[in-house]
Amino acid sequence: MHKSKTTIAIPPGSTIREQLLDRGMMQKEFAVRMNLSEKHISRLITGQVELTYEVALRLESVLGIPAQFWNNLEAIYREKIVRIEEENEMTKELTLAKLFPYNEMALLGWVENSKNGVDRVKNLRSFFEVARLSSISELGIPGIAYRKVGEGKKSDYALAVWSQKARIEARNYDTSLININKLHTLLPKIRAMTLKEPKIFSFELKELFSACGIALVFLPHIKGSFLHGATFVDGDHIVIGLTLRGKTSDKFWFSLFHELHHIIKGDVFKPVMELGDSELEADRFARDVLIPMDAFERFISKGVFDQDTILDFSKKQGIAPGIVVGRLQKENIIPYNELNSLKMVYAVDE
Repeated sequence: MHKSKTTIAIPPGSTIREQLLDRGMMQKEFAVRMNLSEKHISRLITGQVELTYEVALRLESVLGIPAQFWNNLEAIYREKIVRIEEENEMTKELTLAKLFPYNEMALLGWVENSKNGVDRVKNLRSFFEVARLSSISELGIPGIAYRKVGEGKKSDYALAVWSQKARIEARNYDTSLININKLHTLLPKIRAMTLKEPKIFSFELKELFSACGIALVFLPHIKGSFLHGATFVDGDHIVIGLTLRGKTSDKFWFSLFHELHHIIKGDVFKPVMELGDSELEADRFARDVLIPMDAFERFISKGVFDQDTILDFSKKQGIAPGIVVGRLQKENIIPYNELNSLKMVYAVDE
C-alpha cells in the first residue's frame, strides 16, 4: 500500500484477497486455477506486479467478475501511486523552494509572483528548466567560478539563481568561437575602459568579449547573496555574469578582472572548481592588472594620500581614481570612509 497525507493507493490484489477469503480458497489453489505461479499470485495480491489485461481476463473466468472491473481497479491504483509520489515529492520540493530568494526573483520579473507554495515550486522548476528542484546539481553549474564575500546556504542558492539567469540571458548573444589568446591581448584595452562612462564601456565590453567567445551579462544584484560575479562555460561559449547597477568603480572592475583570470587560467574549463588557491590567484591578478605592484609601492612610499595626489597618480596610470581609493582602503592605508567621492557609483544595468 502506498500513501501520502491525502491519498491512499490500495492495489487490486486487496480485492482479490477478499474474494479468496469469501470463497475459502487458498492462494495455492487459486494459482493453479489462474495457471500462474504462487509467487506471481503473491506479488499480484500485494501490488508488486501489474494486473495486466490478460490477468484480468483470467480473473473474469476464475472469479466471475468482469475483466473491465479489474482493469479499472488497476488503472485507479496506478494513477494514485503517481499522485502519491508527486505529492510526497512536492512536500520535499516545498521545503527546498524556501531556500531560494523567490520574493526577490519575482520583484526582478524572473519568476511569476505567487504566495502559493506549489506554484512557487512549479515556477522555480520552469526557471531552472528541471523536472525536480532536487536535480539541480550542486546548486549551480559544474566548473563555475565565482566571486562572493561571505559563506552560507543563502548565498549558495542565490548563486544558483543568478547563474541560471545569466545562462538564460546569454542565449540571446551571438558570440565567436572561444579565443583565450585574443582575450589576453585585449586586457590593456579593457583596463583603459575604467575611465569611461558605464553606458559606453558596457556596450564596448560586450563587443570585445563577444569576439572572444564570451557573453557578458549584466544582472541586478540579489540582496544578501554576497555575489559579485560568476563565470562558466555553457555550450560553445563562456558566460560572465556581473552586477553593474549600484556598484562602485573599484568593486566592479576588480570583479571583472577577477573573472577574466578564471577564464585565462582555465579554471572555468575544470569539471570541479577548486575555490581556495584559484580565488586568491584571481584576486592578485585583478589587483596587479589594475595597479601594478611596483607603481603602487612607489606611490604609497610617499605617504601622501589626498585627493590631488590620487587624481595625479590615477591619471599617470590611466585608470579611474576610484580604483586607487579602493586599493588604498583594501590595504588599510586609508579608512573606508575617506575619499569615497572619487569613486563612481554606476547607475545603469548595462
